[in-house]
Amino acid sequence: MTDKLETRLEQARTQGGDRLAALLHDPNSEVLASLLANPHLQEAHVRVLVHRADLPAIILESIAREPRWIRSEPVRLGLVQHPHTPRLDALTLLHQLFVFDFVRVCMRPAAPPEVRLVAEELLVKRASQLPTSDKLKLARRGPARVAGALLAEGHGDVLPVVLVNPFLNEAQVLRVLARTSTPKQVVVAVAEHSKWGIRYNVRLALLRSVHTPISVALQFLPKLLLHDLRELLRAGGVATHLREHVKRELARRSGGSSHRQTH
Repeated sequence: MTDKLETRLEQARTQGGDRLAALLHDPNSEVLASLLANPHLQEAHVRVLVHRADLPAIILESIAREPRWIRSEPVRLGLVQHPHTPRLDALTLLHQLFVFDFVRVCMRPAAPPEVRLVAEELLVKRASQLPTSDKLKLARRGPARVAGALLAEGHGDVLPVVLVNPFLNEAQVLRVLARTSTPKQVVVAVAEHSKWGIRYNVRLALLRSVHTPISVALQFLPKLLLHDLRELLRAGGVATHLREHVKRELARRSGGSSHRQTH
């Protein structure tokens, strides 16, 4: 067994071609460490290594700290996404990735949660500085927080695209609607959207916005629960221009159907 390992170690240090390629899948960390010192090792070989789910942290660390390998974007991405890459190395390399690589990291379940979170934060920070063409790409397939950031901007071309992003969730939409700085066109687009405008909590948030059109609000009021109507009338609970309409709806219900609550 020792002789066999010694042979593999020697081959790992010196061999090229098919024999080197076969050794990329060797389970022994000593053999893999010897491979990294092989003068025949190329970027393509290292890319294979960083995609091995079982690659030990010590090998990943060695690759991450070798300048000739981390000049390669695919190698950097592979290292950042790998669950065994030491966190400091992964986070350092993360900042050297391209914007759309951040998306790949965010959407990679195997990537460490901390790394995915930082990738998402970097995307949110950079989203506002991107050209419209890149914003549209992000709007179509960016993760939830990024979609929320793009929604909050209210860019005319991006708005209809981001509203149908499959990762945009209700929590992000509610956060955007709760901001006083949210542009009017965003509020109107959400209110009139076939997916978001029918959601109960979104409707409540819209009724608190100064930008919600009265015509839209009047469609929402008959479908609210009585206790939510009353809650809206508390200080700051409803936009000023809608307050009288809420009072009228409460009076209407009290006049004949106060016991019926509609969703």
